[in-house]
Amino acid sequence: MTPQRSLAEHGVDHAVAHAVAHAVDDPPDPNRLVRSAVAAAGWIGVVVAGAAWLLARLMPVSDLQLLKALAGYALLLPPLFLALRAHRPHDRFGPANTVTLFRAGIVCLLASLFGERWNDNEWLVASAAIVALALDGVDGWLARSRGIESRFGARFDMEIDALLVMVLSVLAWQSGQAGAWVLAAGLMRYAFVAAIPFWRWLGRPLPPSQRRKTVCVLQLIGLIACIAPALPDPWRAASAASAVALVAASFAIDIAWLASRRSLPMSPA
Repeated sequence: MTPQRSLAEHGVDHAVAHAVAHAVDDPPDPNRLVRSAVAAAGWIGVVVAGAAWLLARLMPVSDLQLLKALAGYALLLPPLFLALRAHRPHDRFGPANTVTLFRAGIVCLLASLFGERWNDNEWLVASAAIVALALDGVDGWLARSRGIESRFGARFDMEIDALLVMVLSVLAWQSGQAGAWVLAAGLMRYAFVAAIPFWRWLGRPLPPSQRRKTVCVLQLIGLIACIAPALPDPWRAASAASAVALVAASFAIDIAWLASRRSLPMSPA
């Protein structure tokens, strides 16, 4: 039954029925999602550029630091827009994804310090990392409270978390407070994903786990504590070691669960 016929049967004025039917039949603008994502990416890019310029005034960094920040941010955008279709049926990029993209901008700023002199500004670097960590819970809360959760948003948030861990592990190594072993904290997740084509059972969906979320937060705290000068040097190294141990144990638990089910048929999903 069409909207016009249904309304007419209830004695609604024909003009009103036509307007309602037009609103029902009129599809949403398919380009609105892309336009809103481009707008968000644009103003956050301006913020990243301004923050990188400010860092260059506050730290003895090279002239390449600004370019590294902008290049890192630019490299994030193509996969972001390629995956954007998974945000349907929502037709707006939304505040939750905007917060995640802002976190991505902070990660790019931190990554721009690779190879730079920042050890005299450890508190500034640690503060930026703390902001990125604090915002980690904001994007999910916004998505749930506004009913705009999506596969895209969940995956986007997860990838930025993984990238933040990788960047912080490199900075912890560069700080001299931890050896190259600290890089394992960031590399484990990427090694796991790279192994899936060779052992397909690793790609089986894992059940939701509060343990994984807790470990993610704790390892970020451990890496930030390694960078920040709040602890004595031995404790800074110990905090980084704890982060590596926690994520290794978490991956071991998940891999053991997947291995126990490797002979079961995989879901088409």
